[in-house]
Amino acid sequence: MTGDTLVPYLTSLLEPLAETEGLELVAVEVVGERRAPIVRILLDREGGITIDAIAEASHWIVETLDGVRDLPAGYTLETSSPGIDRPLRKLSDFERFIGSKAKVTTRQLIGRRKQFTGTIVAVVDDAIHMDVDETEYTIPFAEVDKARLRAEIDFDREAQDGI
Repeated sequence: MTGDTLVPYLTSLLEPLAETEGLELVAVEVVGERRAPIVRILLDREGGITIDAIAEASHWIVETLDGVRDLPAGYTLETSSPGIDRPLRKLSDFERFIGSKAKVTTRQLIGRRKQFTGTIVAVVDDAIHMDVDETEYTIPFAEVDKARLRAEIDFDREAQDGI
């Protein structure tokens, strides 16, 4: 199994298990050397995920991955939350985060650009509508190469609040 087919295969194994546990499998990534790859699993839960939930999930993830014949025994597992720059992988992710800031990179030029950083306005007919510098762009979901939420942190406010 190649790297291109391993990620979808692992996703198909882990996604139903995550759902059974009340978790969302946000992403699966396999990076690094073939003999000792790093397998990254990003999990979330409605209302946010805790470290304890991630630790518990690691047990059934390891059991599942250890049964994958095409995954070298020397793999390293990294299990975490998606963080504030959460990847957007599915159309439903864009729907869930309407009103949020995101950065989207496309495969092809759309309106003479491939990178869009702005607010997700809507999702209509398999296309994402984004407001980028007061211009609305319609980005077909099939053209999305990478997408992540863009957290905006007001450091002045954080300092005032003593965080």
